[in-house]
Amino acid sequence: MNYGTLVLMGLVWGAVFPITKIAVSTGYKPFGIMVWQMLIGVVVSAAFLLLRGKPLNLTRKNLPVYFGVAMLGTVLPNYFSYTASAELPAGVISIIIALVPLFSMPIALLMGFEKFNWLRFLGALSGAMALLLLIGPEASLPDPTKYGFVLLMAVAPLLYGIVGNFLTYMGERGLDATQTLFGATIIALIFSVPLALGLGQWINPIQPWGAPEWAIPASAVLNLIAYILYVWLIHRAGPVFSSQVAYLVTGWGVLISMVFLGETYSSWVWLAMGLMLVGVALVRPRKT
Repeated sequence: MNYGTLVLMGLVWGAVFPITKIAVSTGYKPFGIMVWQMLIGVVVSAAFLLLRGKPLNLTRKNLPVYFGVAMLGTVLPNYFSYTASAELPAGVISIIIALVPLFSMPIALLMGFEKFNWLRFLGALSGAMALLLLIGPEASLPDPTKYGFVLLMAVAPLLYGIVGNFLTYMGERGLDATQTLFGATIIALIFSVPLALGLGQWINPIQPWGAPEWAIPASAVLNLIAYILYVWLIHRAGPVFSSQVAYLVTGWGVLISMVFLGETYSSWVWLAMGLMLVGVALVRPRKT
């Protein structure tokens, strides 16, 4: 069941990046997108909990969990990934997100959740080499001047690696995945609204809707599904195993971007993808 969840999560999450690319194609900014994504997330997760007869669990003792997931797993990584998505091909974004387990592993080692071995070290090294290929050769990106956005995007998987270990450290606290996401999404919404208004990033929903407008709720629903699965799997199988979803996210993200966005990539990008996937494969999950 763990592996089936991993495959489904990879497909859903892989589709988010090309859809996000569509959402930012007309100049929509991160916090403006986040407001409506978080609002949809609150409504959908609350409805799901109520239908299941589950309490919302908005208690003070759970606030540290909600705040940590909101900031480390939603607001900050979304800001970096949306900013980078406006400048980089969706397929390249999908490759960079594969750094999640390569960041998660050393953090888990430091926190005592996993044990060191040389294969994992080589996996992390392979991922670092892949990142260097994306920012190094002049032919790696359609516009070589965008290499800074590759590094900016790399902050998002770092934060996802941190939040996975954060959840393991905090424990379940009687919360299921949807309850955790509901509380975290409310916190993220509270932060996003004033930032969107104050920075002039507010998106008016009362307007003719085209592909970018529809892409915002579509990515919200897909991201919510993927994140619920991610939190559930972290509690069930641990942060390193769960972060293996990056392997599948990369493959699906590149494939969907090629088919639906018509993206093409240089040989350097394909080499980087190969090294990244080798790195993910070497960061083996613990037995469950």
